[in-house]
Amino acid sequence: MMQPQIIILKDGTDTSQGKGQLLSNINATYAIADSIRTTLGPRGMDKLIVDSKNDVTISNDGATILKLMDIVHPAGKALVDISRAQDAEVGDGTTSVALFAAELLKEIKNYIEEGVSPQTIVKGFRKASVLLIYREFRALLEKCASTAMSSKLIHGQKDFFTKLCVDAVLHLDQDELNEDLIGMKRVSGGAMQDSLFVDGVAFKKTFAYAGFEQQPKAFKNPKILSLNVELELKAEKDNAEVRVKEVSEYQAIVDAEWSIIYEKLEKIVQTGAKVVLSKLPIGDLATQYFADRDIFCAGRVPADDLNRVIKAVGGAIQTSVNDIKPEYLGTCESFEERQIGGERFNIFEGCPEAKTCTIVLRGGAEQFIAEVERSLHDAIMIVRRAIKNKSIVAGGGATEMEISKYLRQYARTVEGKQQMVISAFAKALEIIPRQLCDNAGFDATDLLNKLRQKHSQVAGGTWFGIDMESESIGNNLDLFVWEPALVKINMIASATEAACLILSIDETVKNPQAEQPDQQAMRGRGRGMPRR
Repeated sequence: MMQPQIIILKDGTDTSQGKGQLLSNINATYAIADSIRTTLGPRGMDKLIVDSKNDVTISNDGATILKLMDIVHPAGKALVDISRAQDAEVGDGTTSVALFAAELLKEIKNYIEEGVSPQTIVKGFRKASVLLIYREFRALLEKCASTAMSSKLIHGQKDFFTKLCVDAVLHLDQDELNEDLIGMKRVSGGAMQDSLFVDGVAFKKTFAYAGFEQQPKAFKNPKILSLNVELELKAEKDNAEVRVKEVSEYQAIVDAEWSIIYEKLEKIVQTGAKVVLSKLPIGDLATQYFADRDIFCAGRVPADDLNRVIKAVGGAIQTSVNDIKPEYLGTCESFEERQIGGERFNIFEGCPEAKTCTIVLRGGAEQFIAEVERSLHDAIMIVRRAIKNKSIVAGGGATEMEISKYLRQYARTVEGKQQMVISAFAKALEIIPRQLCDNAGFDATDLLNKLRQKHSQVAGGTWFGIDMESESIGNNLDLFVWEPALVKINMIASATEAACLILSIDETVKNPQAEQPDQQAMRGRGRGMPRR
């Protein structure tokens, strides 16, 4: 008796499975890694990306490029996720982690084709990862400090921006090292060296009403009041229907509207505040009222800027002007509205509550300054991590070559298929120095052979990597090419997890796209339905 056919999935569902699916996923991840391969290292190239809104971004940051590429391949999205995670966790190494994950999969692709079980490979990868991160090589990963700017757009001004980054991080509370307290503002025009460090909070002058120019623009030790209150004259006719029988009744309503806002303003003046900030608008009546009493005000202050001001100067955001106590007000050593390039900035310096700072970036095109900001963010995160962990390693592929040597030696002590899996892991690590050579136009085969020879020595070769200046190899620890150990630890862990995840997938089920009503109509017409 014939078994009835059971339909589980919707008509049009795309399914693919087995070895072919696994190889397809590996090819997809390698193709994605190919798109950012040339951005690695000091001689890496930039990518120009135009999104669906025709917004242009120029960057060589791996996480930024992968995010803007809008990748739709289900397995390929794993590379985007680990690159974002690397950016969030340590701030740098976003290109390296994607390249390494793809290279791991490429190295074992032949084994998959020959019928080796993916679970055998996953087991070998996890074993190699644990060996590098948590056991014998942990001591090696805890020896040195980091610089992340050599591969960025601003490497020509590395000395200037390095000082800026270190100043910013050292300015923070060393117990918390909260990077959110470092603000970055962009001002088009001027040279990159015109960028400046502000010991406090700075934000662009907000929309100004009539009377603003009569307000004082500088104070010493002012009291600062932060509000979430609208200080505009609002006519009740806009909010409600009011019926009156006599002119005097109408006048009473108008007088009430004016008396309400004047009462609010008087209560603010009585607090003694000399700087009044609000998330909501401060209208022309209030602006002129404050100007007559030598008070500075700014309305429509962005929420993140106002929150940073609160953390820096103290006090709290008030949602009402009633019963404002002195402890609700903040203060700072100096407040000033200053011209920077073509913009005016409100600057609070000498803030007592939280150690905060602002970096005002200068430069040419907006896209250029945006890339400078991303580069500085990476460098700031690296300096912060180096201070927190106090463990650094040599960059330029030195660490990858050393741990690759260690894994090759360990693989000889292992029996069975695990030996070739761990050897493949070791070979995949060489993608970092190899790609650095390719991007710089060096002979990768020759330099990698030299590096293998150096690292095979009993002593003295541990920190040898690619030296971009001499176009050869060198001791990158002595040459101050440093990276935090955490960058490498996170790269190995994240890339291994991504590779194991992709290897554990043997089937993809893709639901059909829901058709729009106009598409359904077009299909209907194709079947002979009459036009209306």
